[in-house]
Amino acid sequence: MASKSKECEKNRPVVVCYNSPAASVVCHQEYNEKRELALKSILRTRITVPRKSARAWVVRKNELCRITVSEGSQVGDVNLWNLTNPKERFYSGKTRQLHASHLSSYDRLWSCLPYLRPMATIVADSINYGIDEDGAGVHDVIGTRCDGYTYKLITGQESETSCHQQLVKAVREFGLSEEDIHDVWNIFMCTGFTKKTHQYFTKASPAKIGDYIEFIADMDLIVALSTCPQGDVSTPVGEKVPDSKCFPLQVEVFTAEC
Repeated sequence: MASKSKECEKNRPVVVCYNSPAASVVCHQEYNEKRELALKSILRTRITVPRKSARAWVVRKNELCRITVSEGSQVGDVNLWNLTNPKERFYSGKTRQLHASHLSSYDRLWSCLPYLRPMATIVADSINYGIDEDGAGVHDVIGTRCDGYTYKLITGQESETSCHQQLVKAVREFGLSEEDIHDVWNIFMCTGFTKKTHQYFTKASPAKIGDYIEFIADMDLIVALSTCPQGDVSTPVGEKVPDSKCFPLQVEVFTAEC
């Protein structure tokens, strides 16, 4: 009887915890038009983020930012801040609650409390992976970022580099410091939770040369991108990843001005 009772307890209905607020649902036509206008306008910035490195740059409101897999399959870790008030920064957890664990076109990137505003809207995702048979998706807001502190906890050794360390260096030119680095948006990363133990897992990124993700800024932003030293993240943290499995990513910013 006790086991049957426990079975009944587990069979309670699933309820989506957060109803989508109006601000999380965008007009596809409006953002498609913004995208088309930007891509026909001026290429204002082009940056190559070298492998095992990071860079930071400005994206103005209504500008389009495209991040492209340029030389080989590579995962990127993204942070965002309000350019005029860096205390307002990307909130991966709330983005996950308002949208999903893995983001794609027309999902939005939300800022932290007490602001809770859309910082950017995704307008194109060449991979469009969906969810596979293992429950994995791409472009997650689940994982944090690789960092030297956790690496030492796992291995007992100092890490040569990490996304955390790389992002810290990249944002110094904007007057930001380690305390400003926050949980990331993992672009091109293929992840999920194991079915039996619900542990976070990764699969080799499906991203190929030429794949890209695009977003339009909904406010003036500082954006930072780290090319993960785990490469396509097919190797667990703590194991050596050869340089040959790590690649740069290309960044382009298109202004909407005619």
